[in-house]
Amino acid sequence: MNIQVAQRIRELMKENGLTQVALAEKIGLRQNTISAWLLGKKEPSIRSLWLLADYFNTDIDYIVGRKDY
Repeated sequence: MNIQVAQRIRELMKENGLTQVALAEKIGLRQNTISAWLLGKKEPSIRSLWLLADYFNTDIDYIVGRKDY
């Protein structure tokens, strides 16, 4: 997994004061899924990237490191 993705998710979580459990609840996934992303064990699916982008009011390009703000 691109380390940039995990870093971006961590950054967005921190900016929004979210734990893994809280983020998982907000986007309808399990905490162990979020953990696997942050540890680089799994990559978010396109559906998960959409959920993240919608929740954080950003776009997928930002999350995957193709765009900076």
